Amino acid sequence: MSFGYQVLGFGTVASSASAFYEATGGTVTTDGDYKVHSFTSSGTFAVTKVPPDPSTAELDYLIIAGGGGAGRPNSCGGGAGGRLYLENYTGITSTGDITVTVGAGGAGYSASASPNYGNGSSGVNSVFNSINAIGGGGGGFSSSTGGTSSGLNGGSGGGGTAGALSSGTAGQGNAGGQLSSGGGGGGAGAAGSSKNGGDGLASSITGASVTLAGGGAGRSNGSPGSGGGGGPNTDGTVNTGGGAGGTGGTAAPSGGSGVVIIRYKFQ
Repeated sequence: MSFGYQVLGFGTVASSASAFYEATGGTVTTDGDYKVHSFTSSGTFAVTKVPPDPSTAELDYLIIAGGGGAGRPNSCGGGAGGRLYLENYTGITSTGDITVTVGAGGAGYSASASPNYGNGSSGVNSVFNSINAIGGGGGGFSSSTGGTSSGLNGGSGGGGTAGALSSGTAGQGNAGGQLSSGGGGGGAGAAGSSKNGGDGLASSITGASVTLAGGGAGRSNGSPGSGGGGGPNTDGTVNTGGGAGGTGGTAAPSGGSGVVIIRYKFQ
């Protein structure tokens, strides 16, 4: 007697889901097995594939807010924009568009404003996936008619000429310094001093080490903080979050704009 056997088909086995993110947006470069998306202006990080376990993709971010502007007429350095850096971020769990906001630097106090003295404006926040880096605090001033002022609080605080020291945001920056003729703005890595801006912090998220978020110098022979802080009477460097340098002149410098950088494993 013969027996018939039925071979059971199991169909086509589906290919496994990608272990990596796939996305577009910003300026895209590669560093070995990693893709780097750099946003120097606001845009969209469009995620088209998400790994089953986001921790395997090793996604990192660096968010730098805009630096603070300088006051006038005799002013202090602006504070650096807040700096947020995180390795192995797992907060992106679905596809879709994520709005990226790159904060502008704060404006210096306008020479045509009334009264003719005032603090610089604080920088604008930078945002990635609802994570906010806080704009740097505007620098203070001294004036024969308007008196003196402290710097404004922010990601890092602006320098001041009198009053309470400004404060930085915890985990993002440091306080500004103080001097009657113009204190330095705080930086991501150090507080501002009586003359100098606080230093920024280095990161190799792009593949090369870059220092960002330095405080602006005070106007009285101060030095800018490393990482884009402005020297005396000088704007903060664009896309660094650097604070503006203090001024004794008519035109008050502005803070540097921020930047958002995202890095993840792609192969």
